[in-house]
Amino acid sequence: MDVIRVEGGHKLHGTVHVGGAKNSALKLMAATMMAPGVYHLSNVPNISDVGLMGQVLTMLGASVDYDETQHRLTIDTSAADKWVTPYELVSKMRASISILGPLITRFKHAVVAMPGGCNIGARSIDQHLAGLKMLGVHFDNDHGDIVADASSGLKGALVTLDFPSVGATENIMMGAITAKGTTIIENAAREPEIVDLANMLNKMGADVRDAGSHVVEIHGVDELHACDHTTVGDRIEAGTFLVAGALSADELTVEGFNPVHLDIPLRKMEYMGIRVERGENRVTVCAPEKTLVPADIQTLPFPGFPTDMQAQFMVLATQANGSSFITENVFENRFMLVADLIRMGAEIRVEDRHALVKGPVKLMGARVKSPDLRGGAALVLAGLIAEGYTLVSDTFHIKRGYEAFVEKFNAIGAVMAHIDMPD
Repeated sequence: MDVIRVEGGHKLHGTVHVGGAKNSALKLMAATMMAPGVYHLSNVPNISDVGLMGQVLTMLGASVDYDETQHRLTIDTSAADKWVTPYELVSKMRASISILGPLITRFKHAVVAMPGGCNIGARSIDQHLAGLKMLGVHFDNDHGDIVADASSGLKGALVTLDFPSVGATENIMMGAITAKGTTIIENAAREPEIVDLANMLNKMGADVRDAGSHVVEIHGVDELHACDHTTVGDRIEAGTFLVAGALSADELTVEGFNPVHLDIPLRKMEYMGIRVERGENRVTVCAPEKTLVPADIQTLPFPGFPTDMQAQFMVLATQANGSSFITENVFENRFMLVADLIRMGAEIRVEDRHALVKGPVKLMGARVKSPDLRGGAALVLAGLIAEGYTLVSDTFHIKRGYEAFVEKFNAIGAVMAHIDMPD
C-alpha cells in the first residue's frame, strides 16, 4: 500500500509551477471525439484521470499518445467508430459522463455507464439528460447504462438549468454544437473550465458565445474539424499550494495560473491576515507573523468559493484564533476528512452541511486515510504543520488530480516521501 509520509515542521519557500487544469483537460479530451482528425492538446497534467480518459478514447477507436516531457497529448480520432464506453473505466471517474455530448454529436448514438469518481455526493446527471432531451435526444436506461439515440436529428432549444452544473453545461453545449438552429443555456455554469472548453470548440469551427456568463448561446454549425489547444492553468492545484504557503512558508510563489480564477479564496486569505501579492500569472504568499483571523466560508458555483478548496481552508481554519464557520452548498459528503483531522488534534463540529472549526490548535502527526481527492491533499497540508510524522494512505485519490505532488512539495522545502506499507 502506497502511503505519503509527511514530516511536520519544515518551512516552505521558493516557487512552484502548477500544471493544466484537471477539470478542463478531461473535457477537452472528450471533445476530440466530436470530429475526426488529429488534435494536439498542450499543458495536460500527467495524472491518473487523464490516463483513464485516454483509455476511454482508445477503446472508442481513437489513438492517444502522451509526451510526458512536453505535457502534450496527441489524439487522433480519425478511425474512431464506436459509441459504447467501457463500464470498467467509466465507473472510476465522474468526468467520464462528458463523453456523452461528443458521441451524440458525432454518431447520434451513445451508450455510457453511470459515472464514478470520488464519493463526495450524489452528483445527479438528471440535468445533463433533461437538457439533451430538449435538443431531441431520446434516452433509455439499460442495466445501469445510459443509452442515447439522436437519430431523428438535433434541434436548438432553450434549456434552463435548475442549478449551474458544470458537467450539464458542458454536455449540453457540446450536444448543441451541430444542432439545427440556436440553443440557449440559461443559468449556465461560469467556471473558467467552461470558457476553456468553449474556446477549443470555437477553434474546431463551433459558434459558442458568452461562455463564462449565466446565459450561453450556441449557433449550430454543419461541420467541425480538429485543432490544437492549450489547457488553462489549474486553479485548484494553485490554491492547494497557496494554502500550504499560508500555513508554513517564509515566502512561496505559485505560478502557471490566472489569479482571477481564485479571486474569492485569495480575498478570504487576505481577510484572515495572509499577505497576498498577485501577478499576471502568479501569486505570492507567506505565513503571517500573527495568528490568523477566523473566517466564514460558503462554497458556491464560480465565481463563488470553490467546493474543491473547502477542505484545504478547513486545515487553515484550525490555525485561526477563534471559530470559523464552513458551509458546504455543493456536495453533501465533503466533510469526510473531519474525523482524521480530529484525530490529529483539530476541534471541529459538523452538523449537516455546516462545520464549526475552533482554533488555534496544535496538530499532531497521525496515520490518516485520504477520503477523496481534495480531502487527501488537505490531510497532507495538515501534516506539514503537525508535530512528528503524518502517514496519509489511499494516495490514489491524490494522484487523480495532482501531478508529482510529493516531488513538488519537496522542491520547495517540505520533507515527505512515498513509502510502501502493509495493508
